[in-house]
Amino acid sequence: MDKYLLWHLLAGTRGGINRVRIIKALQDKPRNANQLSEFLKMDYKTIRHHLHILLKNRLIHAPQQDIYGGMYFMTKELELNISLFNEIWEKFNKQQKILKFKK
Repeated sequence: MDKYLLWHLLAGTRGGINRVRIIKALQDKPRNANQLSEFLKMDYKTIRHHLHILLKNRLIHAPQQDIYGGMYFMTKELELNISLFNEIWEKFNKQQKILKFKK
């Protein structure tokens, strides 16, 4: 797994926090877009946008993507590299706390 791509998708863009929340929700159990929207208390269209980005970058997959209510899963590659995902998220989170403290 490309750690630089993962860093960019999670910490280098405005929507990274939402993508982390989606991945963490899928880590708990597979869900469809509507379930993610309700669980994360986020707008359905926003969820769909982030799902599209995660699908495009092969971090999640949806065997029945074209079917309404299709479930989303973490890819095997992401599951195998979940420690890298957590490491990047912890570093980013730590940086954000330091920056907020300095302001």
